[in-house]
Amino acid sequence: MCYDIKASYEAQLKRAKRRGDLAAVEEIMEKLIPLTDLPIHHASGFSHPELLIYTNESPEFPTVATWGLVPFWVEDENQLKKFWNNTLNARGETIFDKPAFRDSAKNKRCIVYIDGFYEHHHFNKKTYPFLIQKKDNEPIALAGLWSEWINPDNGGRMHTFSIVTTKGNPMMAKIHNNPKIQGPRMPLMLSENEEDQWLASIENDTDQQKIQNLVKQHSEIDLKAHTVGKLRGKEYLGNIEEITEEVKYRELEFQL
Repeated sequence: MCYDIKASYEAQLKRAKRRGDLAAVEEIMEKLIPLTDLPIHHASGFSHPELLIYTNESPEFPTVATWGLVPFWVEDENQLKKFWNNTLNARGETIFDKPAFRDSAKNKRCIVYIDGFYEHHHFNKKTYPFLIQKKDNEPIALAGLWSEWINPDNGGRMHTFSIVTTKGNPMMAKIHNNPKIQGPRMPLMLSENEEDQWLASIENDTDQQKIQNLVKQHSEIDLKAHTVGKLRGKEYLGNIEEITEEVKYRELEFQL
């Protein structure tokens, strides 16, 4: 699962910077970054933060979108508010089947760049949060789905997204041991070579199978993890840089 993230504007600019287009980067900084909730040292998806996403329709210039996918067929804001807490994540194995995701899976895929994500480890009826990042501290490219929703009451347009998840790798098998979930999960992380594959158009069954294959395989991305302070309750420090610092728990059986 992926309900908690760390995201800087530097990470979200990675794809634009890769082209070396300084004018585009400057435009993003001036016009789009102020519309987001960046920088995010920690944010829960349930707070529905606004980030930048790179879509299949605009792969080099990002769009501001809200976390929590709202399908185009949602009727009004009341239905939206009941719906979007359930679409923070999209289980990769079923994105082409589920009504909430299948249109986006076929036509609207995106990439979200983050610095890291948080997962909770369960031990002796308590939970311990880990921050997971790339070993080289480079941004992580997450596979996502997006949608555009038009409010029927006022015609306002809203872009939203969901983070695609897949089966957890050996590291996540250690960390993500929620007894309520069958098997460990993690966000679908894309290598640089896989990013364009994820955004490629689907014209036939073969193209769709290529997307499904990306969900099933683990990219060769080296990760690291450490425990951090509590992300819930009275001990929570909030969206400040200190939340990312390592906190060791003596009672915990292991530290990665």
